[in-house]
Amino acid sequence: MQITVIGAGVAGLVTAVTLAERGAAVTLHECSESLGANAASWLAGGMLAPFCEAESADPAIVAPGLAAIDWWAERVPGVTRQGTLVVAPPRDAGEVQRFGRRTRQGLPLDADGIAALEPDLAARFAGGLHFAAEAHLDPRRALLALSERLQALGGCLRLSSPLEPETAAGDVVVDCRGIAGAADDLRSVRGEMLILRTPDVRLSRPVRLLHPRIPVYVVPRADKLFMVGATMIESEAEGPVRLRSAVELMNAAYALHPAFAEAEVVEMRAGRRPAFPDNLPRVTRKGRIVSVNGLYRHGFLLSPDCAARAADLAFGPAQTREIAA
Repeated sequence: MQITVIGAGVAGLVTAVTLAERGAAVTLHECSESLGANAASWLAGGMLAPFCEAESADPAIVAPGLAAIDWWAERVPGVTRQGTLVVAPPRDAGEVQRFGRRTRQGLPLDADGIAALEPDLAARFAGGLHFAAEAHLDPRRALLALSERLQALGGCLRLSSPLEPETAAGDVVVDCRGIAGAADDLRSVRGEMLILRTPDVRLSRPVRLLHPRIPVYVVPRADKLFMVGATMIESEAEGPVRLRSAVELMNAAYALHPAFAEAEVVEMRAGRRPAFPDNLPRVTRKGRIVSVNGLYRHGFLLSPDCAARAADLAFGPAQTREIAA
């Protein structure tokens, strides 16, 4: 079967690899000149954190999110299974208890427990939660590894190759264009992020710093880098990071550890995430066109499940399926 996939963000790459693994001849088209040039997934935190995400999302994401950890670990390097640490400044200590009531599998920690997990945070927080089953990865390394895997499976990646689904060749066309998709009720949720470099902070896992207005996460990466993100702003606006968001993200990093005050600001960028009204993805088929869209802030977490359902539709009868609550 000849299948064309349009859009090489995380949804498109995962779907293309899944289809190729099932034996399809896959061509993946991306309008940009390089991977990540316009993709929100290039700016993602890379947290595979279904329990933490379910604090503000539908519980339906937990099961496919947990399965995604194994999916990624089997295909890309650098998946780190050290869990997620959740803390809050002393003035917002009640946020940790609130977070714990709204989630599952969080192990309560006192100050000594936090210090045992992250020595650099010793004596900084009185209590927190550890979600040991969660993981994280570097999105950029993962996307590049998937593109290599697709080509090793006989697939083709064509950059600078814009296509419309209706005119694309192939027995089946899979539309993974995100914001550019044609769904009437799709909206844009803007996210802004920083990448900082400092040798003075060492973390082994993502740390979520709770705040009543703007919860922030700090994710360690190689080469003394840390990703700090991310805002969730209901906006169609493109363009650079806004000053308010930059200040809030920087303040949050400093609140986590004062050594971030001397960190280099390596990168500061914004992207737009596609979302439907319920913030859950949809995988649908109409004629020969399968659509995968609306992954919101859960691209790495839910794309393996969405890709599997897209492959079922591509190889099976036309029908519409969505995540069941």
